[in-house]
Amino acid sequence: MAMRIEIDHRGADRAAPRHPEKAHRPDNPIQRKPAWIRVKAPTHPVYHETRALMREQKLVTVCEEAACPNIGECWSQRHATMMIMGDICTRACGFCNVATGLPRALDPDEPRRVGEAVARLGLRHVVVTSVDRDDLADGGAAHFARTIGAIRAAAPGTTVEVLTPDFLRKDGALEVVVAARPDVFNHNLETVPRLYPTIRPGARYYHSLRLLDRAKQLDPALFTKSGLMVGLGESRTEVMQVMDDLRSAEVDFLTIGQYLQPTAKHAAVDRFVTPEEFEDYARLARAKGFLLVSATPLTRSSYHADRDFAALRAAREAKLAAAAPA
Repeated sequence: MAMRIEIDHRGADRAAPRHPEKAHRPDNPIQRKPAWIRVKAPTHPVYHETRALMREQKLVTVCEEAACPNIGECWSQRHATMMIMGDICTRACGFCNVATGLPRALDPDEPRRVGEAVARLGLRHVVVTSVDRDDLADGGAAHFARTIGAIRAAAPGTTVEVLTPDFLRKDGALEVVVAARPDVFNHNLETVPRLYPTIRPGARYYHSLRLLDRAKQLDPALFTKSGLMVGLGESRTEVMQVMDDLRSAEVDFLTIGQYLQPTAKHAAVDRFVTPEEFEDYARLARAKGFLLVSATPLTRSSYHADRDFAALRAAREAKLAAAAPA
C-alpha cells in the first residue's frame, strides 16, 4: 500500500503506512480513466516555484495530500490550497488519500507562515482547509481563527475561504470560526446519506447539514458552500435530495465532481459520470436556487475558487438588485 516517510522527534527517517486502517481490506482494482478526465503531468516553471515556496514555508497543501488531479493547472497559476494542523487525520474516510493516525501537536507558528505564503503568492482568494482533529478539544477551531487573522494581517486584500471539518461533538467550535469572519464557509457533505457508513464513517450527514445551516444563521452575510463526489454508487434521485437539503440550509454554492480512487485499498469507483450528466446536475442545481454551481468531472472544492468567488459575489448582487423595489 502507499507509504510515506516521516521524521520522528530524533530526526530519523522511518517508513510508515499512509492508511494503516485500510491494510486488511481487499484490493479494489483501479479503473482506467476516460479521456474526459485525464490530465497532463505538471511541467510549468511556476508550478515548481509554488512547490518550492510550500517547502520553504514548511506548509502542507491538500493539493498534494489528497492527490488532486488539478494540481498542475492550479500551481502553475500560483493557486495552492493550504491544509493546516498537520498532514495526519484522525478520521479514516473511504475516499480520502490523506494519511490517518495520531496527529502531532499544533504548530503555533503555522498561521504566520500561511499568511506569509499567501502574500508572496499574491493570491486574490485563498482556501484554507485542514485534516480532522478529533483529538483537540475544539477540533482546531481556534487555529482556523488564528490563520484567518494572520492572512488578514499579511494580505489584507485577499478574501478567505475556509473548508472546515464537521466539528462533531465540539460545542462552540463553529462559532469561533465564524467570528473570525471568513468570506466563505465551506463544509463538504461529500456523498449521499446512504453511503456514509462506508464512505464517511466517522461523520454524520445531518450533523454536517446542520453545521452549514448554523453557519448561515450566525452570519447571514456569510457565503456558504458545500460539495459532493459522484461515481460512488449514488442515484440521481439521491443527489437531487441532497441538493434540496442544502437549499433548505440556504447554502449558496454547490460543487459536484467525479470521485477518483486514490489507491487499491480505497472505495472503488462505481462508474465515471459523463460530462453530459454533470451538465444536467448543474442545470438542476441552478433551478433549485443555488447562487453558483460548479459541476464537471474535474471539479473540486477549491478548483478555480478565486474566479468562482467573484462570480458568487456578483450573483448575490444581481439577486439583491432584482429583488429591490423599483
